[in-house]
Amino acid sequence: MIETTTLWTVILGLGAGSFGLRFVFLGLVGDRPLPPWLLRHLRYTAAAILPALVAPLVVWPRATEGEVDPVRLSTAFVTLAVAYVTHNVLAAMGAGVATLVAGIYVLG
Repeated sequence: MIETTTLWTVILGLGAGSFGLRFVFLGLVGDRPLPPWLLRHLRYTAAAILPALVAPLVVWPRATEGEVDPVRLSTAFVTLAVAYVTHNVLAAMGAGVATLVAGIYVLG
C-alpha cells in the first residue's frame, strides 16, 4: 500500500511537470515561429509514441498473463509490413485485424 503523502507528492509532481512542459510550448514560445529543425522533429512525435504504446501489448499481453502470443506477434508484424509497403494506415489496420481474426479463428 502506498502512503498518502507519497501518493500526493507523486500526483503533484507529475501535475507540475505536465503543466511546465505545456507552458514552455504554449506560454513562452506560443506566439513565435519555431525553427525548422524543431518542427521537423515534432513531426515524428506520433510515429515515436505509438510503437511505445503498442509494443508492451504485443510482447507482454495481459490477456495471456505476460506470455508471448504468436497470434499477436504475427499480427504486429503483418501490420508493420503492410504499413511499410503501402504507406496506408487503413490498409495496415485492415491487414492487422484480418490477421488477428484469422489467427484467433485458426488457433483459438
